[in-house]
Amino acid sequence: MKRLPFSAWHFVLAPLALLFALPLMWLLVSSVMSNAEINRFPPALWPHGINLGGYRYVLGNALFPRWFLNSFIVSAVAVTANLVLGSLGGYAFARIRFAGSKVVLGLMLTTMVIPFQLTMIPTFLVMKELGLIDTLGALIVPSLVTPLSVFLFRQFFVSLPRELEEAAWIDGCGRLRILISIVLPLARPALSTVAVLTFLATWNDLTWPLIAINSDSTYTLQLGLTTFQGQHHTQWAAVMAGNVITVLPVLLGFLLAQKAFIRSLASTGLKG
Repeated sequence: MKRLPFSAWHFVLAPLALLFALPLMWLLVSSVMSNAEINRFPPALWPHGINLGGYRYVLGNALFPRWFLNSFIVSAVAVTANLVLGSLGGYAFARIRFAGSKVVLGLMLTTMVIPFQLTMIPTFLVMKELGLIDTLGALIVPSLVTPLSVFLFRQFFVSLPRELEEAAWIDGCGRLRILISIVLPLARPALSTVAVLTFLATWNDLTWPLIAINSDSTYTLQLGLTTFQGQHHTQWAAVMAGNVITVLPVLLGFLLAQKAFIRSLASTGLKG
């Protein structure tokens, strides 16, 4: 019997991949429809022609470039901070044994199961006391470091052999030097994973910006797109086109970090 040139699992995974891709395909097709075609019942499955009115409406909005820049600034700062602070915290939990380290780690991980609805009011009050409400700082500060990034770095560092660090320790290197010169260059999968997950969380966040931001010039992309939806009339073509533009950086970032992302998920595991 002739063997298949691919794994038999592809017969299961290919339909599942197509199923998950359908919403994205529908978003792309709808973005080149007119409002009349989108609002028609039953809905049109394919546009009669390429209509770029939605893209013109979005790109013609004077504030859209500002919203894009705001989202980029918030996401870039959050990613950078999580890579720096998360790696420091993860390395401390993985290599430094101090009194109560496991208890502190457990308490930190417990915060991951607390719903955001329970913490958004205290977070708002803290940001108000700091004078950050209605500024990008209100979006950046709560995302500077997350328990998930610390946990992912900790799990990856635990999987690395200690012999690499012990040799540098004998040569007189301090812990920070060891982390920067030896450990982090080997932690590219973990760095990519934390970067992708943090970028996705901050770029796609709508709930917290909706609470902390009031001025339209400080809106992020997700918050700005809601202005295209009114109580009595919605520019659906513009909403679809705006979402296509919003999704593109996410897809590009994931495709660039896909291999490292998968390697990290496979290597971190749940080691104690």
